[in-house]
Formats: sequence, C-alpha cells, structure tokens
Amino acid sequence: MVKNLSPDFGHQRFSLPGELFGGFSFWPIDASKCADGLFSGGRRGSRPHDTLLHHPLKSVPGNFLTEVLAQSEHIQKLIEQSAAEAGNGIDVNEAVKKQLLDASNKLTTVIQSLRIEIRDRNMVDHELAAALEQGEASRNAALHDHLTGLPNRVLFTDRLQHGIAQAKRHQQILAVMFVDLDNFKTINDTYGHQAGDAILQTVATRLRQNTRDADTVSRYGGDEFLYLLNQVREESHIATIAAKILKAIQAPCNVNAGDVIANPCLKASIGISVFPRHGTTASALIRSADAAMFAAKKNNSGYAFAP
Repeated sequence: MVKNLSPDFGHQRFSLPGELFGGFSFWPIDASKCADGLFSGGRRGSRPHDTLLHHPLKSVPGNFLTEVLAQSEHIQKLIEQSAAEAGNGIDVNEAVKKQLLDASNKLTTVIQSLRIEIRDRNMVDHELAAALEQGEASRNAALHDHLTGLPNRVLFTDRLQHGIAQAKRHQQILAVMFVDLDNFKTINDTYGHQAGDAILQTVATRLRQNTRDADTVSRYGGDEFLYLLNQVREESHIATIAAKILKAIQAPCNVNAGDVIANPCLKASIGISVFPRHGTTASALIRSADAAMFAAKKNNSGYAFAP
C-alpha cells in the first residue's frame, strides 16, 4: 500500500509507488484548471510526466483521454483503499489520512471533468467526420459529370496538365483522344432523352472498362468524351487502343428507359493528338484531337491522327 507518502505538504506534493501510475509524483489538483491541463496547479518543470499531466485537454486525442480516465479511476481506487487501511489501525498520522481523502476527492473532480471532455470530444469527432464527408462529396460532385460519374473537363484538364509535366520530365509521349458518338441526335430523337442518357451511361461504362489505371476518361460534354493516354512507349500502341475503344462502343446495346426499350447501333469517331508533336499545352492538344475527330467522321475512318 501507500508507504512513501511525504507528510511535507509545505511544498504541496506527495508521491505514489510503482503500482500507482509508475511511481509518478502528483501535484495537488486545482479543479478550476481541469479544462486546461490534467492534474494541473502545481509547479511545472522537466518532470518526465509533464506531457501527461499538463497536456491541454482540447488538443488531446479522445483515445488518450479515455486511457487517462481509466488510469485516474484506478489511482482513485488505490488511494481510497489506502485511506481505508489507514483508518483501520495502520500507523499513519492524521495529516496523511486527510491528504489521502483530499486527493481522492480531487481525483473525483478530475474524473468527472474527463468524462465530460470525452463525451464532448466524441461529439466533435462525429461532427467533424460528417463535415469532412460532406466536403469530399461536394468536391467530388464539382469534378465529376453528374450523369456518368466520369471526370468532367475541369478534372480532365488538370490531369492532362499533370501528364504533360510528367512527359516533359521523363521525355515521354502521351496522347489525347477526342471521342464523339456518331448520329447521337438521331438516337435521342428516336428513343427520347431518357434513353439517350442511359446510352451515354452505357458508353461511359465501356470506356471506363477499357481505361488503364494511369489513364483518364472524361465526359467532355453532350455525346463527347476525352481519353488521356499516359506513358505511351510507341505511337503504334495508340492506334491499337483507339481500335479497341471503337470495338467496345460498337458492341450491341440494349437499354431500358421507362417504357422505352432502345437497341441502337452505336458508332463513334475518334481524333487523336500526340504530345509533343501536335501541341505542348492542354488546350492545344484538345483542339488538335477535336479537329482530327472531324476528319475521322468525314472520312468514316473510325479514328484519325492530327496532321
């Protein structure tokens, strides 16, 4: 039990043995300062437990507070047990008995403050998590197309600019593909806009399924999509990927949109620009790919490279 209590409270300190918080020395508790620091009110120095005893509650993680609460409750039980034994005939002077009881009472105040702090911190943590989730959802909505879920032109342009910077640094080439669905207005007029939206979603899924992890496919607007092909080793690979995309788009399509069942024959035209040959900026590469797409559509060639 507690055998090394110092009766010298002129310096306002008493020590607890190893089983009580590892032999820490505790300074008397000022309950009015419980919101500023645990067990505060004594003199501060370079004691090894200053981090624990004087760490502001507002900056202490909830898990740490829970651990401190458990340790405080354990100490209180040991102090109460020591006080009970002191009252059962153990040769301890009255001053020490009073100090034990006083320490127990002050620990009760700290424990109550800790419980309130933990409760409040848990509430704040939940509110912060909800705010972060809402902020991430808003950010995601601002950078993605609401119909297809694909990156929009803002996010695509950002990734293209980053890709250009990487290509310059590592002396690589990259490609931009401008994908446009052929005769999509006729599909909309025939089946209605609801079916048209469902078809766009189907095309977006097919494009996404044929995208490498390093690449980006985006809905540029209407029936237009952009494909960023990064880390290209040879330009011949670009043509192979363009043919693969065309084949994926042209696969049979059956869409249920309300009471309408649409099974249009989908086709697309792709214009391709290559960095750095057809441009060294995002806008120049997109313009070159757009012009090449019109050439592919005019010639009914499926895809075409910028001149």
